[in-house]
Amino acid sequence: MSEASTTITSPTELSPEERAILIASQNDSFRKSVGIIPGDASTPEGTCVMTRGVSERSIEFRFALMEALRAYDGFNNDCDPHGWHEMGVLEIEGETVWFKIDLYDVTYNMGAEVPEDPNQTRRVLTLLFPSEY
Repeated sequence: MSEASTTITSPTELSPEERAILIASQNDSFRKSVGIIPGDASTPEGTCVMTRGVSERSIEFRFALMEALRAYDGFNNDCDPHGWHEMGVLEIEGETVWFKIDLYDVTYNMGAEVPEDPNQTRRVLTLLFPSEY
């Protein structure tokens, strides 16, 4: 069974380091799948949303944004203090775009109770300009 599809019943099953590595791997898998036709059952479920400012940009800008999002590997202690690969900063056509992945329960009503379990967690990746924060 793949790492992303493993069911985890208790957060105490993993050390904090193992938990961070697993969540980062799942977030990376999800982020790299954004804008691509689904088909890999091991990719965690979720959705991608963008602010009005981002959505009103040209199709070329948004295409370049999706490419940069999938290729992003700039995680460091400043933008990723927990090691979950949940936030990043992209530069597209000279403009800064932030992304943030939030982890919810399967109904998208509350935060994920066991965020490292993809069977109990849904991701929302938000793309926004810093001025829209």
